[in-house]
Amino acid sequence: MIVHDSRDLAFRNPGGARPAGGVVALSVRADGAKSATLRMWKDGRERKVPMMRVDGAEGDLFRCEADLPKHPGNLWYFFILEYDDHTVYYGNARDLCYGEGSCYSHEPPSYQITLYDPAFEVPAWLRDGMMMQILPDRFHRAGPADPSLLAPGAYLHENWYDWPDLNLELDQLERSANDFFGGNLRGVLEKLPYIESLGITAIYLNPIFRSPSNHKYDTANYHEIDPSFGTEADFRALVEGAKSRGMRVILDGVFSHIGADSVYFNKYGTYGEDAGAYRNPGSRYWPWFRFHRWPDEYESWWGFQTLPNVEEMEESYRQFINGPRGVVAKWLREGAGGWRLDVADELPMPFLRELRRRAKKTAPDAAIIGEVWEDPTNKIAYGEVRCYCEGDTLDSAMNYPLREAAFDFLMGKSDAFKLVRRIEAMRESMPKPFFYAMMNLLGSHDKPRAINVLADCGNMQPERRYRFPLELTAEQYARGRRRLIEAWRLVCALPGMPSLYYGDEAGLTGMADPFCRRAYPWGREDAELVEQFRGIARERRASRALRTGGMRLIPEGPDVLTIERFIEGGVDAFGQSARDETAVVRIDRRGL
Repeated sequence: MIVHDSRDLAFRNPGGARPAGGVVALSVRADGAKSATLRMWKDGRERKVPMMRVDGAEGDLFRCEADLPKHPGNLWYFFILEYDDHTVYYGNARDLCYGEGSCYSHEPPSYQITLYDPAFEVPAWLRDGMMMQILPDRFHRAGPADPSLLAPGAYLHENWYDWPDLNLELDQLERSANDFFGGNLRGVLEKLPYIESLGITAIYLNPIFRSPSNHKYDTANYHEIDPSFGTEADFRALVEGAKSRGMRVILDGVFSHIGADSVYFNKYGTYGEDAGAYRNPGSRYWPWFRFHRWPDEYESWWGFQTLPNVEEMEESYRQFINGPRGVVAKWLREGAGGWRLDVADELPMPFLRELRRRAKKTAPDAAIIGEVWEDPTNKIAYGEVRCYCEGDTLDSAMNYPLREAAFDFLMGKSDAFKLVRRIEAMRESMPKPFFYAMMNLLGSHDKPRAINVLADCGNMQPERRYRFPLELTAEQYARGRRRLIEAWRLVCALPGMPSLYYGDEAGLTGMADPFCRRAYPWGREDAELVEQFRGIARERRASRALRTGGMRLIPEGPDVLTIERFIEGGVDAFGQSARDETAVVRIDRRGL
């Protein structure tokens, strides 16, 4: 027998992510082995620690104690076991979900210990709350829409219930996101009672700054609300209205690239013939961009010429975004509750650290949430392994891995045992404050609608040119709906901040962009589905155990997962005083 279980204190003590410094005891059972060596490394530095045989133990048990490095980062380890005639390597499980590992004849994938700053704190309102993501143009319109406030070439749909347009000809010109529905900030303000009724405590708005597109990820001016959405006064009114209901407003920060049609780049002359880096190499914005040959050859985001990349570490840009009077601080002073950072994994780590310091200095309880689609503890980006959980960059990340794991289970692609392993791997690798603050989403503006995916229709249109406004059959809708309710029940039972993409709770359907960005179906909602979402959220809000309690995951065979959340001994998972409580949620995919 050869075994090491990273989730069993008999083999790793203490377990899970750890504050930097301290000591960890590691053991491996390797019956018949002559010797065992622990191989550890961090930041490219290797350390081999001989392990001592434990007298009197069952089988051949080897143990050692190792000092944990004093600086945050990922510490990796595996075991080298010597036998009379061969060597065995023992490392991470083959599904890379830790726990009991596997034997290899070669250097194996490693176990991970995430080391974080002992002073790392995350705003408590993240783990206590629930989020709603809103595309302002598509949520609700207050008052008549004014087409004159749109950029040249843009137009308004006359029918609020239209499908968004996909113009492949304009796609070639990168100007197809030019159809609008007229939603605005005052519209969000008017619907605060509805949002509150869903248990929402944080509203995450997709970009609201001036931009010619409907999605606003091509920023034209970071200091100005887009006129079609309203004014700074409208933003302040929304912030105050939300605050009066115990809610915060989180803004979308797009800082890795800028719009070509912006005051900073000004490719089309919108802001004058001599303004902007594209038209004037003497512009103060010139150092922000990476021209290969001015003006037409420049680095752009994923090759989109309408989205020139910026040089984030250029001093004037850093000051513009992260300085005392920069964009991050300005909007926090205006009342924003934090920032969701677009493509956070494409921002330099020093830039992220600086951004976090400025945000926390301006508003200590501000949240920094990153768009990281993969494991935020060991994301590989630009040739390096990055950990966003060390306490110096993000408070939370968009939990796409949980979304994938949940959908795979509910759609029969994996079972309850696999789901448990994937969730437990997250819990093991993330610091507790980070794990309990994760943005646990089911849908977003970048994915087909959750109900479509769960109806087994999510991958029917993989290429943009083949997309069309697919209407679900009654059977498909019913299947997606049943699974969606269980998916919401699941994320509301787990640690983290459940995140609702506007309209998912109302039965809004749609394939990938732009069809996942339909206008909210006011007056045509699936009222029963809304009430299901509302009731599940109400249960979470009423239970301290479901928000900050401990967790046990119990797979009852392949089709059923029982989630036990508990508070014992008068304190929750963070040592805060709380009434003893046990909450049990059972997710059963049979019949879905």
